[in-house]
Amino acid sequence: AYLLAFGAVQLPLGLALDRYGARRVEATLLLIAAAGCALFAVGSSLTQLAVARALIGLGVSACLMASFKAFGQWFGIERQASLNAAIMAAGGLGALTASTPLSWAIPQFGWRGVFIALAVAGLAVAAGIFGTPEKTVGASQTPFRQQVAGLFGVLGSRAFWRYAPQSTLIIGGFMALQGLWAVPWLMNFSGLTRDAAAHHLLLMAGGMLTGFLGIAFGVTPLAARGLGPETLLKWGMGLGLLASFLIVIGVGPSELLWLSLGLVFSVGNLAYALLQSNYGPELAGRVNTALNLMVFLGAFLIQWGFGASVDALRAAGYATANAYQITFAGLLALQAAGWLWFLASGRIRQK
Repeated sequence: AYLLAFGAVQLPLGLALDRYGARRVEATLLLIAAAGCALFAVGSSLTQLAVARALIGLGVSACLMASFKAFGQWFGIERQASLNAAIMAAGGLGALTASTPLSWAIPQFGWRGVFIALAVAGLAVAAGIFGTPEKTVGASQTPFRQQVAGLFGVLGSRAFWRYAPQSTLIIGGFMALQGLWAVPWLMNFSGLTRDAAAHHLLLMAGGMLTGFLGIAFGVTPLAARGLGPETLLKWGMGLGLLASFLIVIGVGPSELLWLSLGLVFSVGNLAYALLQSNYGPELAGRVNTALNLMVFLGAFLIQWGFGASVDALRAAGYATANAYQITFAGLLALQAAGWLWFLASGRIRQK
């Protein structure tokens, strides 16, 4: 319910951000998220809990995209990559907070108490955001039909389809692994215990946070030395594919390889700023949410397809470890194709 609500609203969200601005849209949606947390805290049936989770998914659907939109309005294009990485680092800190600190809080206050606290926090953040200034770029005066046409223009542009396959397969694939399949892979293929697999996930999250912070503070100095965001994206994705290949064949230090995947995820998010640089700031909401929708679809389909492939191979008589290895190798082949398309389309564009 959470994921479906989050994904379904991405394209309408882009229109709303460009029409009404990040401040009003984000503050309003966080009120919905707070209501969802409160409903979840008092829910007593599956239907109530599912509706509550859908409200939370809808309510937090703009947290990242509204930030990207605001950055696009207030700051120059040369600062987008570092600012985007900074907000992603904040999300990484939130993800770490949801691990050990949350495991401490639940026995003390109960899961219902935790959700009440989240509802109060959502109200407080919504109030804080609503009190911030807004900067419009004229999109609010644009007729709605023209805004929709602008969205379809983004979806049909060459620039969008240069970045979309790579982001869908590599970043979406990373999200599918991090969210579901990393632990089963580490236990069934690598033979690790659950605690050891969880330690690998912690390293991956640490690598992700380190990468975001590195980009936030280092992308501008590196660009001054000729190592721009697009070069970082090319090499980062390539190194990530190499790390995945070593994981698939079971060669190399496991902890270091999974740490590197977290770093790759952070580098992959440079695609948002790079893609946005091809369009005017009035289109920032629609550009970012369109790419985010592709990443979300990739994560959803890969997460489902990975399990379907493992089940089918096991039913065909393959050992569990081999079924996981073949499936991961197939995903890697798709990701490599997306990366090669990104490289080739860049050369064509330069010519």
